[in-house]
Amino acid sequence: MKNMEGQKVPNVTFKTRDGDAWCDVTTDELFKGQKVVLFALPGAFTPTCSSSHLPRYNELAPTFKESGVDRVICLSVNDTFVMNEWKKDQKADNITFIPDGTGAFTDGMNMLVNKEDLGFGKRSWRYSMLVNDGVVEKMFIEPEVEGDPFEVSDADTMLKYLNPSAEKPKAITVFSKPGCGHCARAKSALENAGLGYEEIVLGTDATMRSLRAVSGALTTPQIFIDGEKIGGADELEVYLNSAKSAAA
Repeated sequence: MKNMEGQKVPNVTFKTRDGDAWCDVTTDELFKGQKVVLFALPGAFTPTCSSSHLPRYNELAPTFKESGVDRVICLSVNDTFVMNEWKKDQKADNITFIPDGTGAFTDGMNMLVNKEDLGFGKRSWRYSMLVNDGVVEKMFIEPEVEGDPFEVSDADTMLKYLNPSAEKPKAITVFSKPGCGHCARAKSALENAGLGYEEIVLGTDATMRSLRAVSGALTTPQIFIDGEKIGGADELEVYLNSAKSAAA
């Protein structure tokens, strides 16, 4: 692996699929005149990529944009059909997915590695970079050790470099169940406050036993914010009103 800071990104045309049509996307379209965060990973649908790497970038994408970034790109040596399906599966609408199917861009970045031992063939080493007008300003390259290290190419490390004082979105989880009016009220209150949240639906994503284990309660909704148990819809309204008053 080679650090490419201060150099231009490779000149590549990516073959992408938009609906039923093929669409060529060039590196000029992606990088020219723009500030771009790109993170590259070994493969779509793989464990670390799906559970940690991609979700956090998707979550922090609005914060990156508030910090002057024009777009956040996820790149992998996969074809466009796989990348499009992965985007749908992950609901990662804040991210631009780029398929480097032939590995041309990854090879030009000196990040193409052989993963034949896993049956993958040639894939990208895991890294992230900040690109200004087509020139690499900063790269975070995972250490060259055995396995699939994930230590420095994460979204939080990149955001800390780009804007150390950036305010990150709150981590909010709502335990709910279908047909629950109080759940609908709580979700509406969060949306009106401009707060994103993850919803865990009992009977689909978790059981009542799971709810009792984490909250000690048997009623829904149960809301958690940044690791703190808020409680139900009434307690959430008190929390939001308190936060609003403190910010006034």
